[in-house]
Amino acid sequence: MAGSSMALRSFRVRRQPAVLVAPASPTPRELKLLSDIDDQDALRFHVPVIHFFRRGGDNAAAVLRGAIARALVHYYPFAGRLRELDGRKLAVDCTGEGVLFVEADADVRLDQFGDALQPPFPGLDQLMYDVPGSDALLDTPLFLFQVTRLACGGSVFGVRMQHTMADGAGMVQFLAAVADLARGAVAPTVRPVWGRELLMAPHDDPSPRSRFAHREYDEVPDTDGAIMPLDDLLTHRSLFFGPRELAAVRSHMPSSLRHSTTTFELLTGCLWKCRTMALAPAADETMRMICIVNLRGPGHGGSIPRGYYGNAFAFAVAMSTAGDLCANPVGYAVELVMKAKREVDLEYVRSVARLMVRRGRPHFAVANAYLVSDVSKAGIRDLDYGWGKSAYAGPAKGGVGVIPGVASFLIAVKNAMGEDGVAVPVCLPGPAMEEFMEEMSKLMRPMAVVDAPARIISAI
Repeated sequence: MAGSSMALRSFRVRRQPAVLVAPASPTPRELKLLSDIDDQDALRFHVPVIHFFRRGGDNAAAVLRGAIARALVHYYPFAGRLRELDGRKLAVDCTGEGVLFVEADADVRLDQFGDALQPPFPGLDQLMYDVPGSDALLDTPLFLFQVTRLACGGSVFGVRMQHTMADGAGMVQFLAAVADLARGAVAPTVRPVWGRELLMAPHDDPSPRSRFAHREYDEVPDTDGAIMPLDDLLTHRSLFFGPRELAAVRSHMPSSLRHSTTTFELLTGCLWKCRTMALAPAADETMRMICIVNLRGPGHGGSIPRGYYGNAFAFAVAMSTAGDLCANPVGYAVELVMKAKREVDLEYVRSVARLMVRRGRPHFAVANAYLVSDVSKAGIRDLDYGWGKSAYAGPAKGGVGVIPGVASFLIAVKNAMGEDGVAVPVCLPGPAMEEFMEEMSKLMRPMAVVDAPARIISAI
């Protein structure tokens, strides 16, 4: 456990007034439709990421501000404002108004945040200031940046993005362009591709019916406590999975799964089972495990072109009764996750696009649901803005959206001993968290060993 970060409860940040950073040269003025994946209800929020650097110092804000202005020439829709058309259809008005930028100084050193940097971060609201009125969906800046100089000469770079405009891969692609330009490149390495028509439902679709059930969009009533019991104060903890922990978890798998599952599938199944046991719903309650499945990469036949920065993923869902999840070995949950992931391809995502148009762009079902997203391979840790790679780069919070406790990320980190691994922030009510940690501890030690506790790297 990182004790020094636990002791850091508050610090002072002196912020300069927020300013708008516009593209460095003129850009087209046009209205561009978002895709029918982009503008679904579940993505209408701002997603924050944060970088901690051991260097940067006095020059970081000026360098990043200039690089952002130049990057916006290539990614000019990000400098515009969202508009809502008929049928809740979103479009970006490419006005060139720009993005919000805040420069700040903090009387805190990087080492005061602890030896193992991961969410939850103390003082996050100071390192990523919520400029009043900036978090609305329509007619507000699509990005907010804050560069904070630390007392030790390090720096913190916070980024908040409107999720309807891009997914995690798209955000990292844009930040990579900023990094390229900050280091002196004349243009981004990757050319941006808008291409939102690729994931747009046809206007005259002759076959609106789909072979996919899309149970992730079931209309499930949100009864009391079905999303998250809020009778107790929510507790945040972050578990670390290095090679030793992952090997231990795999030892609990049946031989047919031990070497065929990905780290994401393995951990998602374990988290789902243990979280269900901790929350102890009625045995006949239907539990949903929602997995983010991205269409990018060779596994999907190159269906998404290189440079595409829109949302290109689906909310694949695995389902089981709580009783079956709790009673069966953990391999049962892992197999359900694997099956749900395998269903997603380009045809599946286009089917989601048609569903969005037919049903008014609904939110995925959140009752008795838990969402896990793997950002450990997004590449954000590798970005170099000119003063070396970050000590931490990734999600600023442990969950997504506005509903507490229903989501977790898999984040690439180093622990206090310098080991590479995956951190998984979890949020649960206090009593449920203790039960969850007990169940996870059983899986994080080999079958033949019973005296090694789970490694917790943060708690607040």
